[in-house]
Amino acid sequence: MKITYILPLAALSSAFVIPDEQVISQIAIESHKSADSAFDKLPSKAQVVEKIEKTFEKVGESLDKSVKCSKHALDAAIDYTAQTGNHLSKQVYQTGFDAGSWLDTNTDLGSNTDYGHHNKPNQTVYQLITSSKYTTKLAAAINEFPDLVVLLNGTLADYTVFAPVDSAFEKIPEDAPKPSKETLEKVLLYHISPEYYPAGKVLVTHTVPTALTVDTVGVGPQRLSTNIGLKGLTVNYYSRIIAINVFGTNGVIHGIDSLLVPPPNVADIISFLPAEFSTLELGLTKTGLFAPLNDTSNHYGGTVFAPSNFAFQKLPTKITAFLFSSYGTKYLKALLQYHIVANQTLYSDAYYAADSVGEADDKIPKGIFHIDLPTLLEDKSLAVDVARYGRLIEIKVNAFARVDIPDGIAADGVIQVVSDVLIPPKRIDRMEQHWQGEELTVEDLKERLEPFIENVEL
Repeated sequence: MKITYILPLAALSSAFVIPDEQVISQIAIESHKSADSAFDKLPSKAQVVEKIEKTFEKVGESLDKSVKCSKHALDAAIDYTAQTGNHLSKQVYQTGFDAGSWLDTNTDLGSNTDYGHHNKPNQTVYQLITSSKYTTKLAAAINEFPDLVVLLNGTLADYTVFAPVDSAFEKIPEDAPKPSKETLEKVLLYHISPEYYPAGKVLVTHTVPTALTVDTVGVGPQRLSTNIGLKGLTVNYYSRIIAINVFGTNGVIHGIDSLLVPPPNVADIISFLPAEFSTLELGLTKTGLFAPLNDTSNHYGGTVFAPSNFAFQKLPTKITAFLFSSYGTKYLKALLQYHIVANQTLYSDAYYAADSVGEADDKIPKGIFHIDLPTLLEDKSLAVDVARYGRLIEIKVNAFARVDIPDGIAADGVIQVVSDVLIPPKRIDRMEQHWQGEELTVEDLKERLEPFIENVEL
């Protein structure tokens, strides 16, 4: 395993053990069936919005005072964080982790709200980084690339920079090989977004586009994932945001405590997380699907709706035994093909279509978004519904299976972890009928997959 993957994957493994936000969201769905739901005791959506706004307003006002007494805005922001500890992170966690119970409402948590400080900036984001005592190593790395210096000094866009402080570089193992200049440039580009994301917008965003473009992810740029959990507000699950809203004349800077490393491929992530995906990996390997999934030359981006080990355990024992028998291998391959979408990358708040190179708006609109995604199983698509209201997002597949863990960012697409194995529909009176969790027998499964078996090669 490459050393550059160790840090993000260590955090990613904990994320795929369903973070608290996901656990509570699941409890919300299960307990919602009863009259005495635990979520009846939670604060109202209006209270949540008010608490988030007050938290950011308080931080913004405190930063204003710090900046007025300081010669440097970035230094003041980091100093303020060191003095106040994790107050902001705790507030965000308390108000955000249990928001799943309001997914069916039509409230948006103010994604356009800007909680910037009142002091008009007079330096570019590059000048702020290079003059800060906390980002000397980042500044030295940027200075190796004249194009980056021009970019961060320019006014072509309002940039967002997730700036790792010097201590973030100390987390790199001493025996790690020195990265090539090409690799270093990719890492730096992965910390920059060409779009404007002040803290209020980061809070209600799940993924952020970066300045790193790679052919393998599809038509759009590589993205970052933002998350709310025990660490507070983080990027890619492991890098904690420790300073917010340091405004320059051409953008905004957020300080982070760990370097952001571009992610590995989908297949690698599945391999690295056996506690979550060992059954899926076994199935992909047994059916010969793993190698083509790992071959980025045959697809440009993609979405894998990945059943967890728990999802496979929910299948009847006889079905699991049949699928993983020598006789059931072709059926297993057809079933897994139904979980893989090639050349179309669906994040929870962005979509890269295969036929819209450089033209499509990649943002998923607020409200309800529906899309049918063609799978590797011939002529079969997945009906995906995304309910999006600010940070509150719910994704369902075929109106039944829920995405438990969204946005496993990968170099060649995205992983959406589903709560159930996806079963292809069957035709009844010329109409397709989707499986909705009813009792399933081996014979019924074979009937659903039989039309595709003759075309399956092992």
